[in-house]
Amino acid sequence: MKGALRLVYPPQCLCCGAPVADEGGLCPACWREADFITGTCCARCGAPLPGDGAGDAADAAAGLLVCDDCLRVRRPWQQGRAALVYRGSGRRLALMLKHGDRLDLAPALGGWVARAALPLLRPETVVVPVPVHLRRLLKRKYNQAEMLSRHVARAHGLAHLPGALRRLRHTPMQDHGSVGDRFANVDGAIGVPARMAAQVQGRAVLLVDDVMASGATLAASADALAAAGAGPISVVVLARAVKDA
Repeated sequence: MKGALRLVYPPQCLCCGAPVADEGGLCPACWREADFITGTCCARCGAPLPGDGAGDAADAAAGLLVCDDCLRVRRPWQQGRAALVYRGSGRRLALMLKHGDRLDLAPALGGWVARAALPLLRPETVVVPVPVHLRRLLKRKYNQAEMLSRHVARAHGLAHLPGALRRLRHTPMQDHGSVGDRFANVDGAIGVPARMAAQVQGRAVLLVDDVMASGATLAASADALAAAGAGPISVVVLARAVKDA
């Protein structure tokens, strides 16, 4: 049956729709434009860094390698990783998931995020997506961060808590403005509902989002979790925006 279906509906590139050998893959052109982060990276946000030796990997694991952004900006979490750089195919796929109603992308992209999250996992970690406000959820009909976090939790056999965070007020999109503006925009906008506090208290949390630019939304989410007694907190995203990208 699967063979017959593949004849009628051959696998397509996730990004452009061109024929590919396997489901959930990228064609050669889109693969070349997909900047997966597999080498040395910032221990706090996952941004790629120069260097590719065993010593670099050990330093990153120990939290010793930190990018310039993370040296300047407060990160209320311990460690972070990203699957891709937010450019080329990575940017297109993130936008397709977020704004293009491409829910079919979630299993493959969630698998990439799950692999990126491996160094962050601890026993009894709970997986929590960054929330969207009800107004935006009604318009978009889904939370792309939750789509990814569900697959991350399933891949690693972890508890998934999509209701652990909620938006306390509607905020403008974070697409424009300075870094300071973005942090001010979400300051105090995210909280842990009282009914969920016991489920995160004293637990290691893996916070999941689709894209990290300034890190303001992730910081507001991590602050809310820390205030509820959660910790340690780590973050993982599908794509990390970097300078000159």
